[in-house]
Formats: sequence, structure tokens, C-alpha cells
Amino acid sequence: MTAVEAKLFLRDPGAPITALGIPLALVLVFGLMPGTNKPSAELGGHAALPTLIAPMAVAILIGMLAVMLFPAAVATYREKGVLKRLSASPVPPGRLLATQLLVNLAAAAVAILLVVGVGRIALGMALPANLGWFAAVVLLGALALFSVGALIAALAPTNRAASGIGAAAFFPMLALGGVWVPKEQLPPVLQHVADVLPLGATINGLREAAAGHAPELLQVGSLAAFALVCSVVAARAFRWE
Repeated sequence: MTAVEAKLFLRDPGAPITALGIPLALVLVFGLMPGTNKPSAELGGHAALPTLIAPMAVAILIGMLAVMLFPAAVATYREKGVLKRLSASPVPPGRLLATQLLVNLAAAAVAILLVVGVGRIALGMALPANLGWFAAVVLLGALALFSVGALIAALAPTNRAASGIGAAAFFPMLALGGVWVPKEQLPPVLQHVADVLPLGATINGLREAAAGHAPELLQVGSLAAFALVCSVVAARAFRWE
């Protein structure tokens, strides 16, 4: 099932372009601006490219795959009757969600390696100072965001509904997660909100790791809670039709 889903993912030109093109474009466009790869006093002496732009690109990539593309693919299967036919087989619903998850995680991993590699080679971007925590936050953030996507996929009856619910969840997380306005410039209350929402917790956890620090406990706890709760609810709420 995973092999078939991977082929279908690659046959859809929009999915690979979204997965690979958007984060690369963010890093290249903003990375070529003057001063983004130089230490900034506003960022505690760190450069914006490795500690703000690259983490933001990575988190947005994971969020788009998890909350918008992944649920829409599963809902399309439900709408076209593919899930109804699968319901006659011994395949449990968790297996189908797992195959979609593996394919999208693989696409995210390739895109992240490209973002870091291109940023390093083409722009001289520094690697994350705390690489272990950076990888851990990527994995935990992906699990949390894809669990949210799995919940949407379990409930949305059609592709249009999944896309609408995904957009309704994704864009507020962009606004409140520190994407449009850096976390440091948000009011104190919204700074805590940014660390609780899965996209904001991923962005800010990656920023901490890129700067050489461990992510805050609130960020890690929030991601773990979203991953656990949403995945359990999604598995129980999944419907074939």
C-alpha cells in the first residue's frame, strides 16, 4: 500500500511541487536579501536565515503536507468510494492512515534535506547549532501536525470539505504561530498561544534548536499532547464512508 501511495503521490504534479518548491523558494528568496545571513541584535546575535527563515520554511512545509494535502487525499478516497471498497478487505483503517503518513513524511524529509543543503551550499547558511534537538522537534512536530491532519481526514466526507477544514486550521496557526509576525513581537498572551499550537510550537522549537538551545518544555509537551490525543481520536472516529 505504501508503494502504491508513493507512486500516486509522485504522479500528482501539485504535491511534489508543494513539498519541494515552497520551502526552497522561501529560503532562496529571503536568503538572498541583504543581511539575512549576518548576526542580528534583534535575534540575540543570531542570523535570520538559519534561526528564523529556515525553521519557518521547514515548519510550513510540514504543516501544508499534514493539514492540507494529507486529509484531502484521504477524503478523496472516501468521496470516490475507494475507502468503501477497502472496507471489505481485512485492512484496518489505521493501516491506510499509516501509509499516507509514511509517504508524506518521506516527502517532508527529502524537502528538509534540500532546504538545509541548498541553504548551506548556495547561501552559506549555518547548520542548526543543536542538530539533535532540531531533528527531534522535526519528528515530534510532524507527528503532532499529521495527527491533526489524520483527525481531519477521519471526519471530512469530501475533498472540498477536507480542504476547507484544513485551510481553516492552517491559516490561523500561521497567524498565531509566529509566521507573519515573529514570536518576540507578539503580545505576551499570544506568545504563549504560539508555543501551544502545533505549528507555532514546531517553528519556535526549531528556532531554539537552530540557535543552539533546547526547546521549551511547553513546546515539547504541546506537540506530544496533540500527537497523542488527535491520533487516538482519529483512529476511533475514522469512517470508511
